[in-house]
Amino acid sequence: KEKEEEQRLCEERIRTELDRVVDFWLKYSHDKEHGGFFNCLGKDGKVYDELKYVWLQGRQVWMYSRLYRTMERFHRPEILEAAKSGAAFLQKFARVQASSGPGKCAFCLTRDGRTVKVQRTIFSECFYVMAMDELSRITQDKEMQVKLLFISYISWLMSGQDLFCLCSPQADAESMMDRLIFWVQTDSSDLGRPQLPGDLPINSMAVPMMLLCLVDQLTEGRTDVAEKYKDLSGWCVERILQHIQRDGKAILENVTLNGKELPGCQGRLQNPGHALEAGWFLLQYALKKGDVQLQKTAVDKFMEIPFHTGWDKQHGGLFYFLDVDGHCPTQLEWNMKLWWPHCEALIAYLMAYSHSREPVLLDRFKQIYDYTFTHFADEEHGDWFGYRSRQGELVLDFKGGPFKGFFHVPRCLYMCEKLLDGLLERQDS
Repeated sequence: KEKEEEQRLCEERIRTELDRVVDFWLKYSHDKEHGGFFNCLGKDGKVYDELKYVWLQGRQVWMYSRLYRTMERFHRPEILEAAKSGAAFLQKFARVQASSGPGKCAFCLTRDGRTVKVQRTIFSECFYVMAMDELSRITQDKEMQVKLLFISYISWLMSGQDLFCLCSPQADAESMMDRLIFWVQTDSSDLGRPQLPGDLPINSMAVPMMLLCLVDQLTEGRTDVAEKYKDLSGWCVERILQHIQRDGKAILENVTLNGKELPGCQGRLQNPGHALEAGWFLLQYALKKGDVQLQKTAVDKFMEIPFHTGWDKQHGGLFYFLDVDGHCPTQLEWNMKLWWPHCEALIAYLMAYSHSREPVLLDRFKQIYDYTFTHFADEEHGDWFGYRSRQGELVLDFKGGPFKGFFHVPRCLYMCEKLLDGLLERQDS
């Protein structure tokens, strides 16, 4: 009874916090003149820079769409309209024209949609896929599709762009996904990053992780799409498991393409929060597949190892980066405590406990929960701070920036609320 009451109080806190976070971004981030969202918000929500970051635009569209679709209290017109506005902005401006047609997505845009910067990575495109697919799941009725296509048509007339911006959201998502797979598995030259003789090809854990996440997104409830991408999930899992190194005692962020350790700082790099995120991605996949061994690997290797190596025993919280051999990492922020690794750790351990009911996993969740809500939640203004020193002092007080938007915090709160609801429901039955 005591454990159940503690979980109820935790669920209430998380539910309230999710409401506050959503209200913060609804109030301050919407650009009613040009569409899309302001990403750079101060501690009180004031816009301090009007640049718009494509991956954060996509994340916000996805988050609004997921909340609208799956949580009754967020099934509100203003949330749907925000998602549609953000998607229209992305379809109109995000994709940069190349000689062969619409190419990569921009990384950064001006407020009115002009390209500022293009990165040689795939992550703007990944969150474009997530945004369009999730929105398509709430705009499937013909009347709403017509409205969206009309908005896209007007945007096209005004912009002079090619007709790709007139695709339905789902078709647009699958088209971009196919391009991503080509870049990752066949030919990456369109990313604009030539292979230099001294730069070894690597398997960065971020890439198979992200593609596994996208397959999960695209295939939910769609058997035809699941058939299309049936081989990709296995490829992603295989690539992620290559990051188990040092006789199963370490998760390394970068390895060679055949799963060997790389030399130097790059090869020794550990990112505890990223490994924990990979852990719940793998666990979610393994639970759907009924793969008991992979479930165990997800918890034992991708949760327990990064938690034990990454938790700061002196000051609490998860380190951002570590060197597996104990050298000082070269990343200047290595010992800072950032919001998103703690968000991923909360999801990972609550998901693991929800499945196995192992008390130690719930203890881990409580430990991370206490640190996270003490250090990151802002009771005064809403939303969460993102960057604290090793000792826990606030270093950067903005709520949104080029790498922090409306995603890790609300996704964590959303998933933890769902998991806790499930636990409490089973206990009541």
